[in-house]
Order: sequence, then C-alpha cells, then structure tokens
Amino acid sequence: MGKIVLTSNVTLDGVVQDPDGAEGFEHGGWFHQFVGAKDLEDWTVRETQEALDAEVLLLGGRTNEWFADRMTEQNLAEGRVSPEWANRVRSMPKYVVSSTVDDPRWTNVTVLRGDAVKEVSELKGKVDGEILIYASYQLARTLIEHNLLDELRLVVFPVVVGTGRRLFDEASAKKPLHLVNTRQLGDGLVYYSYELAQG
Repeated sequence: MGKIVLTSNVTLDGVVQDPDGAEGFEHGGWFHQFVGAKDLEDWTVRETQEALDAEVLLLGGRTNEWFADRMTEQNLAEGRVSPEWANRVRSMPKYVVSSTVDDPRWTNVTVLRGDAVKEVSELKGKVDGEILIYASYQLARTLIEHNLLDELRLVVFPVVVGTGRRLFDEASAKKPLHLVNTRQLGDGLVYYSYELAQG
C-alpha cells in the first residue's frame, strides 16, 4: 500500500500561489525573494532526498505542464535546477491526473483520465512506498476530502503576502493533523511534517 505525501512551499500566511513569479500574480516570486544561500542549500538537500525516497510522482495537469517546461536540457545545463534532483524526477515513474493532457511532454508518464479518486485509490493500492505530490493543489484538495492523503510536508517561507490561493481555501470540514517532524532549514525556513488523521 502506497503512502501519499503532498510537499509544498508556503508563505507564513498560508499562500501557495506563484512561488517563482511565473504566473504574474502581484505577490508572486516570494520563493527567491526571501531566502539566503544557506536557506536554498538546505532546501535543495531536503527536496532532493525527498525525491530519492519516493517511488512515484503524482501530478495534476497544470503542474505537469510547469515541470515539463522546466525539465529541459537547457535549464539543466545552465544550472537552473539541481542536477541530482532533476535526474531523479525525470527518471521516476510519473502519474498525471487529467482529462485534457494528451502529450505529457516528458518521459515516464502515465496519464490517469478517469475519476481522480478511483484512479488514485487504485494507484495507492499498487505502489509500495511513497507517492509524492508536488503542488497540484486542486488534486490535493480532492484527495484530502476523500481521506487519501497520508502526509503533508510544508516548507514555510518568512513572508506574509496577504492575498493569494491557499492550500486549504476550499476545505469543507475540519481535518485533524498530527505533527511528525519540524526543523529549521538554513537561517529562515521552517519545515513541518504532519500526518493526516484518516476517516
């Protein structure tokens, strides 16, 4: 049985929208604006180890597009992404939940076109290990609502942006969490890991 883990960067006030500024959101770009070299170094080490520990990657359609745009040979050659992390993500099996993606645009991808809850439940039954979700917040909310998400990992950035999409904007009920781990990354980031109570 697989363990579904959502990992995300988030502002102190819970915003997950547009961390790199590519979406044009007025408060976007906070990922690089509020981190120092040591923060980024520790963040990269954690992110890479997380990918190495996972068995598969699970993405929504838009997040798949975002990654496909960034996993180019040019970006790797220019050092815009960590080579060890990128090579792992590119090589691992990936599942994209989408009814509209025809060409996933990168390697080792299976598109899940049916009912998201059913498809992910079946995937969880087949995988032995961690099923890692990057971003994909609409998908994550669906999985939370149906008690399929097992763990939530957040890296909190030291900034308040006031407005923007939040991870739990559309939660329909209280969701008890159990703190598993917390630690500082670099000089200004804080990592939290929570298990979600099921049922």
